[in-house]
Amino acid sequence: MVPTLDRTLLQHATAHPVNWRGRSGRYYALEPLRLDDFRFCGDELYLIALGPHVLWAGGSTDLIEDAVSRARFRLAMDCADRVFRVEAAPDAIGRLTVLWDLEGAEPVLGLNAA
Repeated sequence: MVPTLDRTLLQHATAHPVNWRGRSGRYYALEPLRLDDFRFCGDELYLIALGPHVLWAGGSTDLIEDAVSRARFRLAMDCADRVFRVEAAPDAIGRLTVLWDLEGAEPVLGLNAA
């Protein structure tokens, strides 16, 4: 019997966090994910971008409850070249604050999240 490796473990082990700065000035260490394998896991938050431009930020709940968010998500998936997982607060106000902050986020060059 030959042991097999779990692909998800390999993807997470090699993915180094990427720093983005929100519109408030707060720094976020975002976990890069493969766009072609992207899927929602629970109610985690994600940022979808084209280069340095945020196209959509949210979670699965946003798609279910908000038609505008759903439309923006579909457009973002048509032209995005990257997707990131976002660490977020478990409470609703903290989650909304993070989403607002990430809507105007930009990548930070020259800083490595380790």
